[in-house]
Amino acid sequence: MNKPLVIAIDGPSGTGKSSVSKAVAKHLGLSYLDTGAMYRALAWSCVASAIDLDDAESVAQHARTFDLRMGMDPAAPSVGVGDRLIDREIRQDAVTSVVSRVATNLDVRANMKQRQRDLIAEGSAARGGCVAEGRDITTVVAPDAPVRILMTASEEARMSRRSRQLRVAAESTRSQIVDRDRTDSTVSQFTTAADGVVTIDTSHIDFRQSVEAVLQVVKEVTDGDTELSTTAG
Repeated sequence: MNKPLVIAIDGPSGTGKSSVSKAVAKHLGLSYLDTGAMYRALAWSCVASAIDLDDAESVAQHARTFDLRMGMDPAAPSVGVGDRLIDREIRQDAVTSVVSRVATNLDVRANMKQRQRDLIAEGSAARGGCVAEGRDITTVVAPDAPVRILMTASEEARMSRRSRQLRVAAESTRSQIVDRDRTDSTVSQFTTAADGVVTIDTSHIDFRQSVEAVLQVVKEVTDGDTELSTTAG
């Protein structure tokens, strides 16, 4: 295909969208962009720089100037600020508990939207396409993407998956799943598919089946132009 293959995948936490998106990107030889990690990186950078997260303008100004670096190789994605890699730090509770405070800042979102579009273009130029996943990629960041998918799952399935990832009780993940989604939904629509967006419910399918479901949507949208197999993942 001459036109870059951009695959936009949205969905709430715990649907498997990150791991599935990486697997799809790796299978198709595309770049991979975790847009949620960008907000986490900003939250980490604000905390590290002693910026008051309640000072919306200061947070927005920092968002415009901080040196965010996203590694987009799906086999080894990375997140850095300046020369420091912070992949581990942005997944810690100290960041998870505050990330919505920067992600719901509308000035921050405007800046991040442009950064994300630039990164998708950069990744597409490098590999012929990009799988970008997050919460408003199908509707705001890349509404013209050839493939747009909303991944959903029941609350029970989402909490169970996240608790297994974190090795903690499912109930203790509620604030990371339900409460954060409720907060983020005030500025982003990621629970209902927009027109032209394909919904994939992963409640009762495993990782491999989820990957295959996405690949099948890609195959249908590209009319078979992209060579796919049933052994992805």
